[in-house]
Amino acid sequence: MFLLRPPGVYAPQGDTWLLARALRLAAMRPGAGVLDIGTGTGALALAAAQAGAGRVTAVDLSPWAVLAARLNATVRRVPVRVVRGDLTRPVTGETFDVILANPPYVPAPGRPTSRGGAALAWDAGPDGRALVDRLCTAVPPCLAPGGMLLMVHSALCGVEETLARLRDAGLKAAVVDRAMVPFGPVLRSRMSELVARGLIGPGQDTEELVVIRADQPRRI
Repeated sequence: MFLLRPPGVYAPQGDTWLLARALRLAAMRPGAGVLDIGTGTGALALAAAQAGAGRVTAVDLSPWAVLAARLNATVRRVPVRVVRGDLTRPVTGETFDVILANPPYVPAPGRPTSRGGAALAWDAGPDGRALVDRLCTAVPPCLAPGGMLLMVHSALCGVEETLARLRDAGLKAAVVDRAMVPFGPVLRSRMSELVARGLIGPGQDTEELVVIRADQPRRI
């Protein structure tokens, strides 16, 4: 999929396509309402629309990402509403059948998560959970009864912690897909720090990505 991508906007890569595959396998019902959080270029929002979603909303904090997603949707003549904002705040009061999230999840030892630029697309605090934890809190109120969250992140930032938080929020959560991928440039540059913190082993140059599915119970 060719996508317009201004400088500083996250380039779709292995985690994007792993999440897209999970969406296909989840057999989303035709006409579903979909929310793509942290849309970047809009790749996942477009995938959802092309898979038969009836209403697709894409959110990103970056103005460049919002522009990119709008342009990519326009070029493909795909109806996607793209709004700028932080996580679910722009859609407060709305509910969705499917929520997609590919949040920043790279541990950033000694680096402030507030620094700007392209790093906002991957830096996620010392443990990599700065955005993941917030999503675990923000998503459940936005899920319609019977709705599902599909979220991808690295095993380096704690799969069991994510599952526990989602279950504590009343969702049924499980890992539905996994993939081993080589470290990208950012993780390679931080290998010594990650080894020192015990997050990876000496010489390790791959990480496991997981897709977590969390379902909102249906009302009886």
